[in-house]
Amino acid sequence: MSATPATATSSGAAPVPRSGARLIVYILLAILAAFFLVPIYVALMTALKGMGEVTRSSIWAPPTAPTLANFTGAWEQLKGGFLNSALLAIPGVAISSVLGSLNGYVLSKWKFKGSNVLFTLILFGMFIPYQSILIPLVQFLQTVQLFGTVPGLILVHVIYGIPITTLIFRNYYAGVPNELIESGTIDGAGFFGIYKDIVLPVSVPAFVVVLIWQFTAIWNEFLFAVTLNSNPAVQPITVALAGIGSSQAGTDYGLQMAGSLLTALPTLLVYIFLSRYFIRGLLAGSVKG
Repeated sequence: MSATPATATSSGAAPVPRSGARLIVYILLAILAAFFLVPIYVALMTALKGMGEVTRSSIWAPPTAPTLANFTGAWEQLKGGFLNSALLAIPGVAISSVLGSLNGYVLSKWKFKGSNVLFTLILFGMFIPYQSILIPLVQFLQTVQLFGTVPGLILVHVIYGIPITTLIFRNYYAGVPNELIESGTIDGAGFFGIYKDIVLPVSVPAFVVVLIWQFTAIWNEFLFAVTLNSNPAVQPITVALAGIGSSQAGTDYGLQMAGSLLTALPTLLVYIFLSRYFIRGLLAGSVKG
């Protein structure tokens, strides 16, 4: 009795070996990675060139005499904005994460009449364009004397971050077995006791997702930063970046590219070190919801 070859398919054609298929995938990923890294390459090559070489050479050519002067010059102009962005992003991420976690906990494990309607109304905040509420937002911040201050920007980012953080945590907590909540209730734990001892310890993946999402959104945000903060001394780094490298003598593209790389560095490092937890947290919250 003749055996069917292991490499044959129903159509008679031999399948691609697993090693060959994996090689093709790696080649495609390398091509895509190179495509997406082209802007970073151009920015880095430009940042390492002097102003004269930038205007004379091609953007693709590496510098003939690499210099770090653009980076030091950009840092001198951006270090104040860097500190302001840190003072803005860290508390903004922390507060919106905690509030989103509590909202998700309530809306997934302590449902009440109208909870689904409330959840829908919270999500509606994700679709309100920033531009449509700028005037009343400015008036409100002026009324509470927070216009032109870092705490005022923190308040705005926390409020705008609650819808997405609530969505992420609610979907994540929907996958937490209800038996854990019931066991805590049987043991006499209350609302905050269950949250602190049972829910919070298993929330690390969701917190990482929210941390990356909110930190990136707050750090890179420009519209609120430029319209709600008229004081240059407390403006975030994105506003400071928009003002460097331009003068009556011309545009210093090397300085601008160095500044853009320094501005993007914190979010890049966050993604590099937390990317595996980011994907894990997203997948954990996609099973139920």
